[in-house]
Amino acid sequence: MQLLLAVLKMAPKLCIDEKTVGNKRSEQNWDDYRYFLAVVRTGTLSAAAEQLGTEHTTVARHIKALEARLGAQLFLKSHSGYDLTPAGQRLLTATEAAEGALLAAQNIASNTQEALTGSVRLGSPDGLASIFIAPRLRVLNARHPKLTVELVATTRIFSLTKREADIAIGFSRTEHARVVSRRLTDYRLYVYAAADYLRASPPIRTREDIRQHPFIGYVEEFVFFPELDYLDAVGSGIEANLRSTNLMAQVFATLSGGGLCILPTFIAASFPLLVAVLPDQVSLTRSFHMHVHEDHRKATHVRAVADFVAEEIQRNEMLFLAPPGVMDDRHAPWKWRPERMQ
Repeated sequence: MQLLLAVLKMAPKLCIDEKTVGNKRSEQNWDDYRYFLAVVRTGTLSAAAEQLGTEHTTVARHIKALEARLGAQLFLKSHSGYDLTPAGQRLLTATEAAEGALLAAQNIASNTQEALTGSVRLGSPDGLASIFIAPRLRVLNARHPKLTVELVATTRIFSLTKREADIAIGFSRTEHARVVSRRLTDYRLYVYAAADYLRASPPIRTREDIRQHPFIGYVEEFVFFPELDYLDAVGSGIEANLRSTNLMAQVFATLSGGGLCILPTFIAASFPLLVAVLPDQVSLTRSFHMHVHEDHRKATHVRAVADFVAEEIQRNEMLFLAPPGVMDDRHAPWKWRPERMQ
């Protein structure tokens, strides 16, 4: 409680003075601030209630009690949800600092335990998560059996401030002041097609020939990263005839003979039926970056997952950078070998 009071007093011009806080010392309750953070991070009372496992009326009661106790309005209700007032924004800064201090204290306590415990949510692009990270998590689980890893495999922007993930993997460094980033690796992409498709289709001998074939790619309005908007790098004006927000859906559409698709080589290595098209003429390079919120980066269980993923990627760097056809079964975690395509 002393820590919470001290941090809250750090918020400048919050419309809450030390006398107010001091006189209400016995009434201060971290739960009220926990509910406050939940509303900030979800945007509505109902979403906050779902996150906390309670009713929206309970959330509303805590928010009203906190506003009454602090003598300041914290939210303005709008058509899009609950927006912070200036006082609420200043309280958010102080409360997040308090939350970070509490997390650090919990981490110090956990260091005294022999077994690593806790839950870590890892947000990652679906291709990297499904093909590379997921098959290797059994090693981490064997190392730390009491550690829970939640792998959120989707290509979108994760808000670490809103605690949508403890660790997020993206395609570039972040500009957020309280998020620590590190580059994991570069990776290469090529145009791929199913071997059966290439045998039954007009030959591709030049980049211009590529235009005569259907393409598989992303749904443009759901491309949250400019690094994924790369069809123009293959040829100006090329558009995808079949589109999906999910990279693995694109992989299987390509395997079925749906056309050409730009894929990372570390994914294509697991699918022997995929053949690189003009690899000497058409290739791209992108990067993976890992992001961890400053409040979490020293937490033992979060650091263990982050270090494991980074070390696995570094150890298998050839899988991400080698040209098509170089990798074998020792590099790809598994191979997809259907006897026939239906």
